[in-house]
Amino acid sequence: MIVVTTPTGQIGQLILDNIFDSTEAIRVIVRDPSRLSPRVRERVEVVQGSHDDIAVVTKAFEGADCVLWLVPPNSRAENPMSYYLNFTRPACEAIKSQGVKRMIGISSLGHDFGIPAGLLSPAFAMDDLIETTRVNYRALRMPFFMENLLHQVNAIKNQGMFFMANSGDHKLATCATRDIADVAAKLLLDTSWTGQDSVSVVGPDDLSPNDMARIISQVLELPVRYQQIPSADYKATMMQYGMTEAWAQGLIDMAAAQDQGIYNKESRAAQRTPTSFIKWCEEVLKPAFLA
Repeated sequence: MIVVTTPTGQIGQLILDNIFDSTEAIRVIVRDPSRLSPRVRERVEVVQGSHDDIAVVTKAFEGADCVLWLVPPNSRAENPMSYYLNFTRPACEAIKSQGVKRMIGISSLGHDFGIPAGLLSPAFAMDDLIETTRVNYRALRMPFFMENLLHQVNAIKNQGMFFMANSGDHKLATCATRDIADVAAKLLLDTSWTGQDSVSVVGPDDLSPNDMARIISQVLELPVRYQQIPSADYKATMMQYGMTEAWAQGLIDMAAAQDQGIYNKESRAAQRTPTSFIKWCEEVLKPAFLA
């Protein structure tokens, strides 16, 4: 039995698609089953509810051979660290009470960087907490998600620009969610691995935001440039969109850690995944731009 959390999310949905045709029984935890397609509802067992609920995860983890664990982002959380750990503590109880064999967590590169890293730090704490259960665990550690740029499609369309708090010249390791899903699906279907370790999921390109702008311009065949927003202005803008102050500050601190090279050590040693940034722009960003 494989259990998938966030099956309607950006990553969870792709992972579910990748294991859909396997012979494994699949169970999903979902707040609103109507968001699942009829095809999926016919294939999987559904446990309705939130996976921060001990009753829900206890029911869902019964008989589980492997669990895909992902804490869904919540920009309205007043305390990101508490939010992550309050999601994960019930899971840890259920791991132990239900005898879960293996767990795969969606985390981040930079666990051992040694400084506070904004919204990355709660993911590291999540990994540490899960490992206390002694479950066989693989933390999937990712750098900058290419899909983050999908939030900027309108700015690219209307202004020919995209915006972040990061330095325009500092190169970031990148990854595409399709590659995360491929790696996660293989681990979910592999019953042979044991112990606790991490798996870096890093695409072939290390790119600065200015590099990204040049590639986006090439693919879209129009001039696009990057603009770094001062931290205070970026934070104020995010709060205007409804983020809590703590979540917005977490974004600022994460960008600072990225500029300080939090991904560098692990990304340099990682075996690279196949999806290049230009391929992602051609196959994902451009269709979104033209929609």
